[in-house]
This record gives sequence, C-alpha cells and structure tokens, in this order.
Amino acid sequence: MSSSWFHWALMSAAFAALTAIFAKIGLAGVDSDLATLIRTAVIIIVLSIFVYATGKWSNPLQLPAKTWTFLILSGLATGASWVCYFRALKIGDASKVAPVDKLSVLLVAVFAVIFLGERPAPREWFGILLVGAGVLVLGFKR
Repeated sequence: MSSSWFHWALMSAAFAALTAIFAKIGLAGVDSDLATLIRTAVIIIVLSIFVYATGKWSNPLQLPAKTWTFLILSGLATGASWVCYFRALKIGDASKVAPVDKLSVLLVAVFAVIFLGERPAPREWFGILLVGAGVLVLGFKR
C-alpha cells in the first residue's frame, strides 16, 4: 500500500487536467468568480455524499483546534488558488495557464523544506527544478 500514493497522485493529475479543459469551456459567457462558486458547490455536494456513503463521517467538532486552524487555512488557500486559476483561464489559454499553475510543484517543495523539514533527494530536486524551468520557458514572450 506504500506505493499507492503515486497512483492517487497520477489520478489527481488526470482530473486536474480535465478540470482545466472543462473549466475553460464552462467559463464561456460567465463570470469566473461565479463559475468558481458553482464548482465549489458541486464539490461540497459530491464530497458530502462520498463521505457519508463510505461511512467516513465523524463529528468535526471533536477535531483538535490545530486541525481546524490548518484545515481552514488550507481552505482559504484553495479558494484563493481557484479564484486566481479561473480568472487566468477566463483570459488565457488552458494550455498555458495550467502549466504555469504547476509552478506550485516547486513552491510546495520549497515550503515543505522550510515548514515541514522535508529533505528531497538531489534526483527529486532535479525533477522539481525541471518543472520550474518549464514554467519559465512558458512565461517568456515570443
């Protein structure tokens, strides 16, 4: 089961790619902030059904304050990311916006070192830096 994270991460990447395509099509004729709200409502409904159906529901009021604090911060960061992402998709090409959004790969690695004490191996840093270099290449105007 230790390698299952990789399969989940690959599925996340596939769904994220579909998110960009579906969102770009869905943003035609609608404000990006309203589209983000609709998307969020769908996520809340689907996840609520999923958590209930799989028997994973527990009383969230019993969670520790630290858990609440960081889940709230994560939610705020996610919301800000989605608003920015949808605005970028509204005015830019999905094939350009999505890869630049993946600069988060580099930022996660840096933040994980600073805040979590993680130490990626040189091989991992090389791959992370390649992602960052790809973003720079996309960012240069022709």
